[in-house]
Amino acid sequence: MNQPLPYQLLADAVLVLHVAIVLFVVVGLVLVIAGNWRHWGWVNHLWFRLAHLVAIGVVVAESWFGVTCPLTTLEMWLRARGGASTYRGNFIEHWLQALLYYDAPPWVFTLGYSVFALVVAATLWYFPPVRRRR
Repeated sequence: MNQPLPYQLLADAVLVLHVAIVLFVVVGLVLVIAGNWRHWGWVNHLWFRLAHLVAIGVVVAESWFGVTCPLTTLEMWLRARGGASTYRGNFIEHWLQALLYYDAPPWVFTLGYSVFALVVAATLWYFPPVRRRR
């Protein structure tokens, strides 16, 4: 049995999870704002708002402290174990990694994440979450 293949598949799965989390953070903010304008009650459920705040909070904390995202570390470890040195390869590897990895000075990302988190915090104040009543 070819040993590198399971590692590559796991690395692809981690990359898909990473993209899903990024989409949750970005699209989540859009949904909170648009959902409040359109009176979608679910966008203010406490669990959704707290999950969204925690997700961007982790990203900001990682950038402030210079910590590499554990998902990135895991993906790279899996790719190394699978014998891959770059992202060149299948569709998932090529296109999804292009969404997440691009060149800019680290301070640009820290500033961007921090401003985004401030906008998330502002939406918590402007559109307060509600507990679901039973």
